Amino acid sequence: MTTAELLAEGELKVRGRIREASNAVLYCSVSYEGREAFCVYKPVAGERPLWDFPDGTLAQREVAAYEVSEATGWGLVPPTVLRDGPYGEGMCQLWIEASPEAELLALVDREEPEEGWKAIGFAEVGEGQTALLVHADDVRLRRLAVLDAVINNADRKGGHLLPAGEGRLYGIDHGVTFNAENKLRTLLWGWAGEALTAEAVSALASLRDGLAPGGPLSTRLAELITVAEIDATRARVSAMLASGKHPEPSGEWPAIPWPPV
Repeated sequence: MTTAELLAEGELKVRGRIREASNAVLYCSVSYEGREAFCVYKPVAGERPLWDFPDGTLAQREVAAYEVSEATGWGLVPPTVLRDGPYGEGMCQLWIEASPEAELLALVDREEPEEGWKAIGFAEVGEGQTALLVHADDVRLRRLAVLDAVINNADRKGGHLLPAGEGRLYGIDHGVTFNAENKLRTLLWGWAGEALTAEAVSALASLRDGLAPGGPLSTRLAELITVAEIDATRARVSAMLASGKHPEPSGEWPAIPWPPV
């Protein structure tokens, strides 16, 4: 049994609630035939409607983000399924226990980032002072930047980055994604305008094939998001392949989410 099958078929028991979240987020255990794991369960009934995301649900978009992540072959999103639970249908995602490691984000008193870091922009730190916000020049973050551009992530904050064991890095909280309009807001702008890596081009080519009408990814996403959102996702992939570069901020709205962490 795969982890996704365990999440989908196992008995779900609520163990607690994560109160810092703006929507209902429940910490649960899931068990099936002697196998057990911990997970996050976000029931649709606990979602707050968003005027700029009128179609579908946060839970459906979280699952769609996982499906796209799996199609890249990078495994950047923890196993995530849509299932029934104690409070109705919702998203169920494997709990990731973050492990201590070197910083991925930092504020530095410099005009330019040091080697091994990428600049995001200047941030106010109080009393009229500013500092440079930087993120690590890390291949895992670079992959996540590509994924975010594909799924049109409107809320990539520092707290949504979870370093795990064995050098893994996961991104979580993908409820505000896949909008048909460009809404990319992220901390991972360090590669904006730079050429895509060869592995990114390969992953995008795989996504293009899977997103073709009747393709496996297109068919799966049709169960979760709208036709217009799938068309827009397909267009974003094609645009990145055509340019060969990471996208840049549009300048039409704040490119960095608030609060950034």
